[in-house]
Amino acid sequence: MDKYSITVNTFNKLAQKYQDKYMDMALYDDTFDLFCQRLNDKDTPSLFEIGCGPGNISRFLLNLCPELTIHGTDLAPNMVELAKLNNPGATFEVMDCREIHTVDSKYDAIMCGFCLPYISKDDARKLIADASGLLRDEGIIYLSTMEGDYEASKFDVSSSGDRVFTYFHRAEHLTQCLNESGFEIIDVKRKTTSKPDGTDNTDLFIVAQL
Repeated sequence: MDKYSITVNTFNKLAQKYQDKYMDMALYDDTFDLFCQRLNDKDTPSLFEIGCGPGNISRFLLNLCPELTIHGTDLAPNMVELAKLNNPGATFEVMDCREIHTVDSKYDAIMCGFCLPYISKDDARKLIADASGLLRDEGIIYLSTMEGDYEASKFDVSSSGDRVFTYFHRAEHLTQCLNESGFEIIDVKRKTTSKPDGTDNTDLFIVAQL
């Protein structure tokens, strides 16, 4: 079984636990400020979400922008079912983020919250390029990931033996990919949190516009 399949199977198995832990978005509220401002500039904005998880970000965005239309995707079926329950007014489906180029609609915005930590550098570049093709003129994208040296990417194993492969990405590489795909960087934020083992974890947040 490849790294992606192992990771997706783990997220599918632990979907309810993930929801219980991450449904509250308070830690990341301020990283959405500029993104939400741009959404609210539109009369009836539309958004495509990559790696929607249990719909935690979708619910947060809908509370701030009730006119928003959301099409969310995730590769873990149990995550998609939770997202539907948490956001009955939005649309969700099972989809591999490596296949978003097959979507034939256009959107005002793309949300990709913490999907990048689970895809490779090459797939991240492709995702950004594909995302640009899904956006209308002046469309915006939000990306978040764990920042670090790509060479430090590794399997994380829980006490119960469940595994996910975590990829680290650098802002320099992601901004280069965004620029190559026609985006202008309009906001970059970082948040540092402490992990249970006492080491620090840096989360990276980027908003860019075509």
